[in-house]
Amino acid sequence: MTISLGVVMDPISAIHYKKDSTLAMLLEAQQRGYAIYYMEQTDLFCRDTEPMARMRSLQVKADPVNWFALGEIQRLPLAQLDVILMRKDPPFDENYIYTTHLLELAEQRGCMVINRPQSLRDANEKLFTLQFPQCIPPTLVSARPELIREFLTEQHDIIVKPLGAMGGASIFRLTDTDPNINVVLEIMTQHGSRLVMVQRYLPEVVKGDKRILLIDGEPVPYALARIPAVGETRANLAVGGRGEGIALSERDRWICTQVAPVLRARGLLFVGLDVIGDYLTEINITSPTCIRELDSQYGLNISGMLLDRIESTLRKLHAN
Repeated sequence: MTISLGVVMDPISAIHYKKDSTLAMLLEAQQRGYAIYYMEQTDLFCRDTEPMARMRSLQVKADPVNWFALGEIQRLPLAQLDVILMRKDPPFDENYIYTTHLLELAEQRGCMVINRPQSLRDANEKLFTLQFPQCIPPTLVSARPELIREFLTEQHDIIVKPLGAMGGASIFRLTDTDPNINVVLEIMTQHGSRLVMVQRYLPEVVKGDKRILLIDGEPVPYALARIPAVGETRANLAVGGRGEGIALSERDRWICTQVAPVLRARGLLFVGLDVIGDYLTEINITSPTCIRELDSQYGLNISGMLLDRIESTLRKLHAN
């Protein structure tokens, strides 16, 4: 049986060929003979109660200059697909939420959606960490500048970050002697009207902000330690961090065991944990990355591991 796979993603023409994890998944799917269909978020629509999309057949190539070819637009029900990869990057805005509702309709009609649409809505990548208090550093979520200042007085050195961004965007480090405390908090909380997450600064970040990939709760045995550039607090690759592969530590594996049962229960098949030192700082569920870097450094095939699990799940669904 040929598996039909749809992917919802940002424009494929604009991806970073060498680093893009979605492309790695698609190359593996094509290698296995899948029929692949490409969609952007605005291609999804619903006619009466039928979730549909303007989708195009997609061919991908391991070619850094010419890595894709698209077929003609077809208007097809999403339920004709066996599986859909929801790989649209944040921001997690209203359109993203509406998209998960349409994908949920497809899921109700028998299409496997990764990750599960309801869980994409429910499990904010920052706030989800609060489900695991035994794993996280001292943390505050608030829109109130005075509460953040109190937290800063206690911790002396903090990170302030928005709840809906990615790639290190709009992340600030503040110390209790910083002259810009007030203006940073005004901007980040929009004068006390927007929630932000505040965490104690973890100096271990200089050794790397580790991205640990989990497939159905099982961790890949190596993490990508993203090391900040000189003079930079943020370690994200998108802002100049350098990636070095490292084996998982005993603490890393323990954190994975704490998180895994909840991921499985929520249908979060492909997840990226961010761990600094001994602490879990984020749980990436929208479009986790770092597949290609780890594959390259360790000769892995993480996309193959993911598709093996998808195929196993589809066989069980069809058997029922």
